[in-house]
Amino acid sequence: MAQAKYLTGDAAAINAFIDQFDVFLIDCDGVLWTGDHLFEGIVETLELLRSRGKKTVFVTNNSTKSRPDYQKKFTALGIPSDVEEIFGSAYSAAIYLSRILKLPAGKNKVFVIGEAGIESELRTENVPFIGGTDPNFRRDMTPEDWQGIADGSHLDPEVGCVLAGLDFHINYLKLSHAHQYLRRGAVFLATNVDATFPMNHSFFPGAGSISIPLTNATGTKPVALGKPSQAMMDAIEGKFRLDRGRTCMIGDRLDTDIKFGIEGKLGGTLAVLTGVNKKTDWEAKDAIAVPAFYVDKLSDLHGAAQ
Repeated sequence: MAQAKYLTGDAAAINAFIDQFDVFLIDCDGVLWTGDHLFEGIVETLELLRSRGKKTVFVTNNSTKSRPDYQKKFTALGIPSDVEEIFGSAYSAAIYLSRILKLPAGKNKVFVIGEAGIESELRTENVPFIGGTDPNFRRDMTPEDWQGIADGSHLDPEVGCVLAGLDFHINYLKLSHAHQYLRRGAVFLATNVDATFPMNHSFFPGAGSISIPLTNATGTKPVALGKPSQAMMDAIEGKFRLDRGRTCMIGDRLDTDIKFGIEGKLGGTLAVLTGVNKKTDWEAKDAIAVPAFYVDKLSDLHGAAQ
């Protein structure tokens, strides 16, 4: 099995690593920050990469925020950024629905399980939707709901797709609507299938944990549009015209970030130890992916590359 090269503290190796690439695809949660806590040295590290002519693209599976909302978070944390540098799974899903899937007329509406970030990105691509943050779907089931969902009178006949993302208001009413749409032939999509996401120095259920009940109920897995989906990689490549051989994926998760870079045949992958996975995870016999390089934290690139 390939071995990951440890870069922390080795200035020569870090400089050689940076020189290998023109583009760095960088995960956010667990790499740049956890919750609203920015890791030390992140701003300086990004400035270093940019000062050396490197392009930075922030690739996140978190679908709760739109790209403009993400940029607000970057700004609030003191990270200079451009909205066009941000590529989230909500945006990836909107692009897929509008430009690739192209639902048929009369069945082109999307039932959303998720937050405002998905809705905002769907609007930018003129994709009609229901559900999401609508208060009518953020309540308990009533006897009328049971009957109306069962006989279809409470369902929108124009819904041809169920899109599931991270939903902080998930409930039985939403799951019941989605289940019936899927039983009636709707396409099943997910912004991503991350089991967990990091927040406040801990981990919480992720978007993948939201869609699992529907998979269990229908026996169908969704098409995922976040990392490690290569549909997302194709969209990133198309937008940024990058050379995959000169591109590196930086992340904290083996099953999303590192696998994304390896399956996308990028020139390299860099794991950081500030998030989900640790060194023992990729040294295990059944490791899902092994990074080409790793550091203790992203700012180690700045500390040694002076």
